[in-house]
Amino acid sequence: SARANALRALLEQDPKNSFVRYGLALDHANSGDLEGAVAEFRTLIANDPNYCAAYFHGGQTLEKLGQLPAAAELYRAGIDATNRTGDAHTRSELEGALSMIS
Repeated sequence: SARANALRALLEQDPKNSFVRYGLALDHANSGDLEGAVAEFRTLIANDPNYCAAYFHGGQTLEKLGQLPAAAELYRAGIDATNRTGDAHTRSELEGALSMIS
C-alpha cells in the first residue's frame, strides 16, 4: 500500500523508530500479511523491548496464524515489559489474552 511504502521510507531513514515500525506492522496485519506483521512486531520488540503494545498485537497476529504457543510466549514477555514500565492497562490486556489460550 502507499501507506506501507511511506512508512518503509521513514524506516530507511530511522530504522529504530518504534512508532513508525508499529504502524507498518499494523498495516501488514490489516492487509492480511500476517507473517510480515509478526516479523515487524518482533523487530520492533528487539529494538525497543518496552514498547508494550507490540507484544499484544504481535500475539494477536500469532493467534490468527494458529501459533498459540508463540502467542503465549509473546504475551508473557509483554507482561514482563509492562511490569518494567508500569503500563497496567496493557498488562491487563495481555493477561486477558493469555488466559484465553492457556
